[in-house]
Amino acid sequence: MTLEPVHLHKISELAERIDKSFEFDDSKTTVDIFSLLEELKIGGKVILKAVDRLFRGILRTELMAQGEDPYPVTYACDSGSTNPKTYDSGLFVDFCHCGLAATPTDLDIQRCRTIVCAAYSSSQKISMRATSGWEAFDEGFGRAKLVTIAPDELKRKAPDMVHSFAMYLAESEHLLFMKDRLEPDSFFIMDGPIYPKQLMYWMVLDDDEVRIRQNPDARKILQNYIDVMDHFLEKKSPVIGFVKNPTDMQIMDSVREKKEAFDLPWLLDAQFFKNLLSPDKAGRASGNGHKGWNSNKGNNGKNSYYNGPRSAYITYTNWFLQPNRFYEKMINGTSPLAAGDMIQQKLRHRFSPEDYALCFFMLYVPSKDVVFKVEAPYGLIKDDFLRMQISKKVLFDLSLHGFPLTLTKADHLAKIRKVERQEIDKFFENMRPDITYNDTRWSKFNEI
Repeated sequence: MTLEPVHLHKISELAERIDKSFEFDDSKTTVDIFSLLEELKIGGKVILKAVDRLFRGILRTELMAQGEDPYPVTYACDSGSTNPKTYDSGLFVDFCHCGLAATPTDLDIQRCRTIVCAAYSSSQKISMRATSGWEAFDEGFGRAKLVTIAPDELKRKAPDMVHSFAMYLAESEHLLFMKDRLEPDSFFIMDGPIYPKQLMYWMVLDDDEVRIRQNPDARKILQNYIDVMDHFLEKKSPVIGFVKNPTDMQIMDSVREKKEAFDLPWLLDAQFFKNLLSPDKAGRASGNGHKGWNSNKGNNGKNSYYNGPRSAYITYTNWFLQPNRFYEKMINGTSPLAAGDMIQQKLRHRFSPEDYALCFFMLYVPSKDVVFKVEAPYGLIKDDFLRMQISKKVLFDLSLHGFPLTLTKADHLAKIRKVERQEIDKFFENMRPDITYNDTRWSKFNEI
C-alpha cells in the first residue's frame, strides 16, 4: 500500500473542502432549465425542441418486464478494434471487426463479419496496396478490405483518423451487407451514435492539417450512413443508437449562451439530465407537464416508486429533435447531409433532409446510477406510434436486463481481446510496435 493512514487523512480533509462546496439541491433551477428545452433557440436558430410535449417519465421495472416485448426479434451491431497501433517505421494502423448479434440467436447472422484495416504513413515513398473491392473469406460469410489515408491528408490526428476510418467503414458496410437478411418487424440497435460524429466534424472543418474531406473512403462512409437510414426509413423499421457514455455539451453550452438568471453548474448534458431524472436530486415537483413526473400513482396521489429499491424504477425524458449545431459550432445540422457544400451535393438521399436530423431521449437507471442516450432519425420519430414503440422497447429491455441484452451479445461477438491484438502485432514481421514506458509498466494490469 503506497498511501499510509496519515496520507489518506490529509486527502480526506482536502476532499471535504470540495465536497461541502457542492450542496446544489435546487430542484426549481433544474426544472426551470428543463422548461427551456421545449424550444431552445440561439440567434434565431432552433437548437433543440421537444417532439410532442416536454415531460419526465417514471416506470416500475417489475411491471414493465412482465409485459410483452414489442419487438421479439432484435439485432445489434458492434465493432471491435485493435485500437490505433503505431510501429517504429512510422506506420499507423487499426483493424476493426464488425458483427451482428441476434435475439433469438441466429448463428448464420452472427457468423457474418466485416473486417476493415485502415493504415497511414507520412512517408511519400511507402506504397500500401489498398484493396479495390471486398475480399471474401469464410465461405462468403466474411469480407475484408484495406483502406489507406494519403500522406498529404494528415499532419496530425493520425490515430483518431485511422480509427475513425476503420470503425465507421466496417460498421456502415456491415450494416449494408446485412440489411436484407434481417427479419421484418425486427428492432435494430447500433452501438453508440447513429452517425459518425467525429468524421463529420473533420469533413466540415476546413483544416490544412486534416484534409480528409478529399478522401474517397471518407465520403463513402458518409454516403453509407445515409443509405443505412434510407433502408430503415423506407421500411419504417425501428433503428436506434444506444449511447452508453454520452459526452455531448451542446445543450448546456446553448443554455449558458442564453445567459438566463440562474447558475449553471454542469458542463456535460448528461450531468444535467442525471440530476433532472434522479427523483432524490430533482425533488418531487408536483403538477402536470414538464414540472411533474408522468407515472401511475396510487390512491393517495403520491408516487410509490421512490419507496422501493433503486432497481424498482427507471426514469426518462420525452424525445427531442436536434436540427442544428450538432458538433460544437462547426456543423449546422445533425446528419451526414450537413457536410460541406461540395460534398453535400454529391450525397444521395431518398427522403427530406429533415428526416435525417438527430432525435434522442435520455434515460436514468438508478440501479446502475448511469444515464444513457438513445438516438434515432426524425423520419422515424415523427411517427407517433413508432416513437411510442421504440421507447417501449428500450424501456422493456432495460427493465428486463438492466442493459439491452442483444447489444451485450454484440459486444462479446465483436470484441478483439488483448491476446488477439498481440497476435496481430506478430503479423508485421518487418516492424516492431512503437511502445512507451507505460506500455511495459502497466501491461500486466490490462485485460486478457
